[in-house]
Amino acid sequence: MFTESKWGMKPNIPLAKQLAKRDVPALVYDAVNLEGVAMTLPEVQTILDGITVGGHRISDQNMAMNQAKTWMRIFELVDSGEFFFNKETALLLHNIAGEEEALEWGKFRSGYVSITGSEYEPPAPQELDEKWDEVQSLVESYEDIYDRAITAFLQMARVQFFWDVNKRTGRFMMNGILLSCGFPIINVPAKRQQEFNTLMLDFYASNDMEPMNKFLRSCIDERIIKNFQLDLKIGGSTGQKQSS
Repeated sequence: MFTESKWGMKPNIPLAKQLAKRDVPALVYDAVNLEGVAMTLPEVQTILDGITVGGHRISDQNMAMNQAKTWMRIFELVDSGEFFFNKETALLLHNIAGEEEALEWGKFRSGYVSITGSEYEPPAPQELDEKWDEVQSLVESYEDIYDRAITAFLQMARVQFFWDVNKRTGRFMMNGILLSCGFPIINVPAKRQQEFNTLMLDFYASNDMEPMNKFLRSCIDERIIKNFQLDLKIGGSTGQKQSS
């Protein structure tokens, strides 16, 4: 049970979900640009409205749509109290996020993969089920909700459970953990892409999560943190049920 974060934020599931849902176009914009797909925010908004945008590959536009669809599924799971950090949820989200992009989607990879720019070698495919159990145990060992969520993302990215769409699926799981416990999500801005990529390569090699943990925490919008701190000071005057 999480009653308060290190920032003095009281958990509020409706508020956390409302703020994330409002920002879906921006979340998709940042995610696709982090993957090297140069789209403007207006272009992303147009695509999410179901209108094809000229000058972009269909596969890139599908990536944007898959991102939005995955967010919607997370919101549904949070609403119904069915979001859990487990293998089933990871496969469910990857089945949406990785559709027509990964070699296979909705299942762990059946072959070997490498990480561009890193000499680190992810585990063999036959080790993935055991690795998932190890990751889940590690995630559940943390008391702080942000340490727990960030560990989920980092370890999923490092193990590379899927042929592709690993970092995106890991971030979805990270943010599902946060939303389901009533805390603000972490979004990596596209403008910090170089910093993100550099720190991730260092993390793959060392498995030292501290630098990435610090970086990801710095990505949380301070204005949103203040909203949750204000909600605590005035006793949850948003008029919405407080949940842990």
